[in-house]
Amino acid sequence: MDWFLSLLNTLLIFGGALMILVFIHELGHFLAAKFFGMRVERFSIGFPPRVWGFQKGDTDYCIGATPLGGYVKISGMIDESMDTDHLEKEPEAWEYRSKPVWQRIVTITAGVIFNMILAFFIYFGLTYSQGKAVLPIDDTEGIYVPETSILHEIGFETGDKIVGVNGQRVAYFNELVSASELTSNNLTYMVMRDGQQISVPVSPNFLDSLQTRGFLDPTYSFPSKISSVPAGRPAAEAGLQAGDRIVSANGDTVKYWVQLVEIIQNADSAVTFGVQREDSVFYASITPDPDTKTIGIASPQIQTLGLMRIEYGLWESVGEGYNQTVEQTVGIVQGFTRMITGDISVTQNLGGPIAIASITREATDQAGWIGFWNITALLSITLAILNILPIPALDGGHLVFLLYEGITRREPSEKVRMIAQQIGFFLMIGLFIFVMFNDAFRYFGL
Repeated sequence: MDWFLSLLNTLLIFGGALMILVFIHELGHFLAAKFFGMRVERFSIGFPPRVWGFQKGDTDYCIGATPLGGYVKISGMIDESMDTDHLEKEPEAWEYRSKPVWQRIVTITAGVIFNMILAFFIYFGLTYSQGKAVLPIDDTEGIYVPETSILHEIGFETGDKIVGVNGQRVAYFNELVSASELTSNNLTYMVMRDGQQISVPVSPNFLDSLQTRGFLDPTYSFPSKISSVPAGRPAAEAGLQAGDRIVSANGDTVKYWVQLVEIIQNADSAVTFGVQREDSVFYASITPDPDTKTIGIASPQIQTLGLMRIEYGLWESVGEGYNQTVEQTVGIVQGFTRMITGDISVTQNLGGPIAIASITREATDQAGWIGFWNITALLSITLAILNILPIPALDGGHLVFLLYEGITRREPSEKVRMIAQQIGFFLMIGLFIFVMFNDAFRYFGL
């Protein structure tokens, strides 16, 4: 029963995000068409068959049974419906085909524009209401690098202090893992090691393992300081208190929380911990619980680690919202480019509905409604970029024909556009099948 409720919750969260994205995208097309005097025959959230709706004026506002998209049917336009009845008549003043090229270009790109505007307003709203949490580089003591981690494979070492990326020093830890930097070519980190600055290059295909194994996380820099000790647990019985810092384990130096957790989880017997309390150090032998592999200590609260919350005014939030939109857009475009060029694996980095639903649920679980809106903004940008690709049946495919018409002053033949639409339709069906099977293999091991 629990798995069913969890699945239902995931579907509801994903469905909510998807409905918002589709509605905003189609609203862009709808408003642009109406502004230029085009007749809109249908505004649908979801694809046929039609489940529910109502007629107002010339437009049927409805919900379709297939909740993986939506469409706006504009009179006089060759679209996904493959309707060509209007071609046998002379263009009417209220038809798409009778309007100037520039008006049709605005109408066909309005969905993409609205998705980008949505992302901007989400980032603007989050920044204005929540500010921005950052971890200053100067407040970190370095990082712990587990031997099984991607960091170790790349060439990082425990104690490294990462101070910059791609030749630029940064002020905050967050800037080290920005989308545009992670997806850039020739990714290189600037590291302080043993008092000297060195460069650590990152192989192009490291992104293939990012989702399953993680990469560079602020928790790797957390010190081995205890924030709380629940009563009745082994640590409390040994005399440990909140504020203590564990500095050694069986004689080996300990500096990082992740390192401490690794030692405890791998211990099969009692461990002698060196515990620093104020200016003195004492030793305590503690046996981890054999079932949970824990001793009853909590990690340091992130507020005590130098985390800063930058507050933004109204206009500052506008600028930050724009910067975040550009940042994510650059990262997504670079990621797609690297998949196309073969630098990274398509199967490992291209996700379908199952992957998107899972990521949306994880973001919501970890950060509540803030996580939901962050992932919705990211998906909105992704939807915009995908739709503007020059593939027939997508907005970008229509745009290509309009640009051709604008340059040559000659409209492509109906036959060519119909064939292109059909090719695009089958391409999209093929892509959908591919990502669904790819998700099934990745998430269910089929």
